[in-house]
Amino acid sequence: MIGKRVLKRRLLRKHERHLINAPEIQEIAEIVQNARRILFITGAGISADSGLPTYRGIGGLYNDILTEDNVSIETALSGATFAKDPLLTWKYLIQVESACRGAGHNIGHRIISEFERFKPESWVLTQNIDGLHRSAGSNQLIEIHGNVTRLHCTSCRFSEIVPSYAGISPPPICPRCFGIMRPGVVLFGESLPLLALDALQTQLSLGFDLIFSIGTTSVFPYIAQPVLDAHYWGAKTVEINPGVTEVSDAVDYKLTLRAAEALPAIWAAMGKTLPKL
Repeated sequence: MIGKRVLKRRLLRKHERHLINAPEIQEIAEIVQNARRILFITGAGISADSGLPTYRGIGGLYNDILTEDNVSIETALSGATFAKDPLLTWKYLIQVESACRGAGHNIGHRIISEFERFKPESWVLTQNIDGLHRSAGSNQLIEIHGNVTRLHCTSCRFSEIVPSYAGISPPPICPRCFGIMRPGVVLFGESLPLLALDALQTQLSLGFDLIFSIGTTSVFPYIAQPVLDAHYWGAKTVEINPGVTEVSDAVDYKLTLRAAEALPAIWAAMGKTLPKL
C-alpha cells in the first residue's frame, strides 16, 4: 500500500508537470523572455502562501465579525480612530502583527526577486505591508501602503525600524519628544504616500512590456489601472489568482492558481532552476 506522504509527493509532481506543460505557462514564459520591462503587482494572496492571514475571507482574522471593542477592524485600523484613540488602533495593530509574526518570504517572493536580476528593469508594486518582497531580495519595490516595520513619531522627525511588535506597550512613545509613535503604513481612510505615488507614476510613464497581477482583487483604482492601461503600451497582461477579480475579464492570460504554484511553473518553463528560499 502506498503511504500518504508518497502519494502526496506523486500527486504534487504530477500537478507540477501539468503546470509546466500547460500551453498558457509556455506562452507566458516566452513573453517573459522577450520582455524588457515587467511590472509585478501583488496583494495579500502572495503572502498568504507564507501563512499570513488576511483580515477577512478565507483564513481571515475577522471573518464577518466585529472586534471585541464592537467596531469593525477597518474602523479600528483607520486614520480617524488613530487620531482620537491611538491606544485602540495600536491594540489591533499589535494583534494583527502578532498573528503574522515569524512568517518568512516564500517561493513566489523569491522568484519575483530573481526576475529583477534576469530583467533589470523589472519593478514590484505591492499593497502588502509585511516587507516580505524586500526580505526576498527585491530592490525595485514600491510599497504603496507602506511597511509595518517602520515606526515614526507623530510629533517630531524621529523614526526607527523594529523587527517585530513584541514587547511594545501600546501606544509606543517617542524616546526623543514623548510623542505617540505610529507605523509607517496607510491606515484606512488615509492618503497614499507621495513618494510612493511619484515613484509609481515615474515608472508608469516609461511603460511596461508585461504586467503581472498576483494575489490581489484589484479593487483599488491605482492597482487595477496599470492592467487596464496596458494596451496603450502594447503590453501583455497576466493574472495569477484562484478567484475572479476586477481585472479578470481584461487580462490576456488568467491563471487560476496560487502564486506559489504559477510562478515556479513559469520560471521552470523558462529553463531556470528554482531559487533557494
